[in-house]
Amino acid sequence: MTTKQFESVTAKLVLNRVKVERMPFDWSLNPYRGCAHGCSFCYARAFQTFLGKEATDEFQHHIFIKENAAEALESQLRTFGRRHGLRDTDVGPRIGPVAVGTATDPYQPIEAKARQTRRCLQVLARYRVPTSVTTRSPLVLRDLDVLRDVDVTSINISVNTLDAAIARKLEPASPHPAGRMRAVRALANAGFPVGIFVAPILPLLTDGEETLDALFAESKAQGAGFAMTSLLRLSPDVKMWYYHTLEMHFPELIQPYARLYRNAYVERSYADKMKRRIEAVSARHGLPEPAPVLRPSAAAPAPAKPLPEQLSFAF
Repeated sequence: MTTKQFESVTAKLVLNRVKVERMPFDWSLNPYRGCAHGCSFCYARAFQTFLGKEATDEFQHHIFIKENAAEALESQLRTFGRRHGLRDTDVGPRIGPVAVGTATDPYQPIEAKARQTRRCLQVLARYRVPTSVTTRSPLVLRDLDVLRDVDVTSINISVNTLDAAIARKLEPASPHPAGRMRAVRALANAGFPVGIFVAPILPLLTDGEETLDALFAESKAQGAGFAMTSLLRLSPDVKMWYYHTLEMHFPELIQPYARLYRNAYVERSYADKMKRRIEAVSARHGLPEPAPVLRPSAAAPAPAKPLPEQLSFAF
């Protein structure tokens, strides 16, 4: 078993501008780099190349902790407020929605000890920043007290199957799907806007109508109010690692995948079929896509140089 390595780093910026128009947020925030959940399909593995590293198991075994994440965040928000003559509590509505957990899970296991996500949420609360959180982990429930003070636009529990056996093979260290469903229930009971992020949908593994129907039905029963979905995208680095996982657990799928993925995106005919399937399942269980978050009228200036986290946010 590979030993986890944790390395503390100092970040100049943690709030990164997202310029992709179709993204439902203006900024991303990731208190960690790398993710111990080890999901074989994670698009964020591709960011390793920006650091001169490979999209292999180092992504899940060498975790960088941005030890000054909350301080860097507060510095950015304070600077923006001073530049525009705003009180702290007026900064958030002007700066626009922030997504916590776009390139790493903000509640991966080290967060239980490091508490970087919690500290960042406390800063976002003080500045009234509209915030969404995406995670696979029930650890988010630890921070209900802080989240009550945050302008939460959504909490997205990422789960693409209820099948624990499949989940364990493809995302070996992530929390059990049943635990994620319990988190949905607890968040719904606490009054938060919570839904599921069915991402990525995996061809021939988690894309069956019965499979999706069961997932949507259970999510609705647990109190989810919406469901976002996304098809698997395989950039070259991610494809290499994902195919390695398929070879270990589902070797019979290699050739079908080769036909479906001639490049990073799945064949159009398959995508169209899945669009119709998802629409039908969503309508059946009353789990629509979440409503878009309104942007502020005056957008904040972008950092001078884009960071790897903001170059892509799509499966």
